[in-house]
Amino acid sequence: MVDFHDNNEEAEFRTEVKSFIQNEFQPRRSKMRDEARSAQPFDRPPTQREWEKELADRGWIAPAWPKQYGGAGLSVMQQFIFNEEMAEARAPRPGGIAIGMAGPTIITIGTEEQQEEHLPPILSGDVIWCQGYSEPGSGSDLASLQTRAVKDGDDFVVNGQKIWTSGAHKSDWMILLARTDPDAPKHKGITYFVLDMHSPGVSTRPLVNMAGTHEFNEVFFEDVRIPQRNVLGEVNRGWYGAVTTLDFERSSIGSAVGMQQAVEDIVRYAKENRGTGLSSVDRRETQLALTDRYIETQTARMISYRIVSMQNQGLIPNHEASMAKLFAMELNQRIQSTAIKVLGLHGQLQGKNAPRRGRHSYGFIRSIANTIEGGTSEIQRNIIATRGLGLPRG
Repeated sequence: MVDFHDNNEEAEFRTEVKSFIQNEFQPRRSKMRDEARSAQPFDRPPTQREWEKELADRGWIAPAWPKQYGGAGLSVMQQFIFNEEMAEARAPRPGGIAIGMAGPTIITIGTEEQQEEHLPPILSGDVIWCQGYSEPGSGSDLASLQTRAVKDGDDFVVNGQKIWTSGAHKSDWMILLARTDPDAPKHKGITYFVLDMHSPGVSTRPLVNMAGTHEFNEVFFEDVRIPQRNVLGEVNRGWYGAVTTLDFERSSIGSAVGMQQAVEDIVRYAKENRGTGLSSVDRRETQLALTDRYIETQTARMISYRIVSMQNQGLIPNHEASMAKLFAMELNQRIQSTAIKVLGLHGQLQGKNAPRRGRHSYGFIRSIANTIEGGTSEIQRNIIATRGLGLPRG
């Protein structure tokens, strides 16, 4: 059952978050937006750093982390409310590999020494982390990875390659999966490491996407030495560590709110430019398409409410999370396509002088990857079919 109402405690927390955003984010909003326009991916401009410090002072940099590790220890519903209000205000939210994956894994299976070494810099934003999972021949079938780590005294020597590594060119640390027992079944014989990206033998090569931005990289390892103390969890049991996370933003409420705002922005632009030749909003088909997109964003929001309601009841959303991912990513592609149709030929333009600063030209091209990255649509449909509908595996 989905409960759309806050209880008294939740309502009080929502008021607290709203007040914090009003006092700390809104005065910085314009400056942050201006700085972000000239920043490169993974850059953290000065005003954003100020904002993050305000979040850190409340423990809200890592809302889902337990308090003893510097997080806020928020309940599932408090996390949901926090993310919903941040998204509604269009405020930058904490996340990324460091907060969402590396930190939770270190908290769960890391040693006390590893926690003391890595958690404070993550919370302060002093380091950038990347994820060394996918390989040229191991994407959807991650357990088939072939990057090798061979024990040599007190170190492991790593050779191999990772691909589609977001932010590797600016990262200080990597969470890395490597095969330590080539004779074991593929889901076994894998070890989880934390790797200093400044180690000798680590090199990166940019992968520029079709939208012209540099987010991804290839990472090569040539006789890279990783000390034994940088093993996370047990040797040869890294697969189990790889699926270790905390329940943070699994509802995808931020994505649902963001897509609703994107549609509202397109509608606003279309109305403001009616009759100028910059908008096709007068066409009936355009109006109907925008109506469909808005209704679909509400559907995405309902899926998010369903997921957080399950979590709040102690249930684990599995195929429901796949539903959210599948629907949201395909919806984003439809939104970007609709935006291009609204702008007509002007939708192909890029740059600060283009309509809406060319964001939809970029967004349309970039959205093509949405149904591949983070688990393809085919994988999500298989999960929904087998775990949700009980259909047999093909």
